[in-house]
Amino acid sequence: MSVKIRLMRLGAKKKPFYRIVVADSRVQRDGKCIEQIGFYNPMVECGAPGFLKVNAERLGYWLGVGAQPTDRVSWFIKKGFIEAQSGSAASTAQEA
Repeated sequence: MSVKIRLMRLGAKKKPFYRIVVADSRVQRDGKCIEQIGFYNPMVECGAPGFLKVNAERLGYWLGVGAQPTDRVSWFIKKGFIEAQSGSAASTAQEA
């Protein structure tokens, strides 16, 4: 199973709102997701409160176990909007 970190579109017509989710790559864009890890609101000015919020710990976990971010999520990470905390499945399992 290939897992992707991608955007799930919500909101009204011409007023988009996105959830940042972890989902199986074979599932449709707005289909069932494994976990919701944040949101992105393109209607709010860049950098303003409510523009983007992500659970960095969970993002780091999913990247650590091999989930592939989509182009837009990768762009957020590269631009510094999202700070992924480094954490792999092995280190999380040892803590438990």
